[in-house]
Amino acid sequence: MNGIALIAPLFLIFELWQLVMSERYVGIKQIARGGDPREMGPSEPVAFLWTAGMAIYALWAVALLATPHARIFGLALLAVTAVGYSIRRSCGLKWILVVLTLEGAARVAVLSPLTVVTWSHL
Repeated sequence: MNGIALIAPLFLIFELWQLVMSERYVGIKQIARGGDPREMGPSEPVAFLWTAGMAIYALWAVALLATPHARIFGLALLAVTAVGYSIRRSCGLKWILVVLTLEGAARVAVLSPLTVVTWSHL
């Protein structure tokens, strides 16, 4: 077994953190007050950690494609991200939170069984 899939729980936690952060910066309260998330983004250290985490996450998903038992999970993560990104680019600000939540839920739905399958084979 390739050990690359063993860090799936870390990305599961990261995905949950992304859901919390998206609610904080693009949430219902922000939409209700007419706030633009691009103007009130996170602090520089949080933005750096978030961006670095997403880059590492993407590289990890691509690396999963080289792991036989995890290939389908990597493909699913990349597909969910690509579809979610294309929808987010074409919808208005009021729908961004809905799309982010559904996209995050789909990635959690992919990461959860990957974590179970990988850790049960130890």
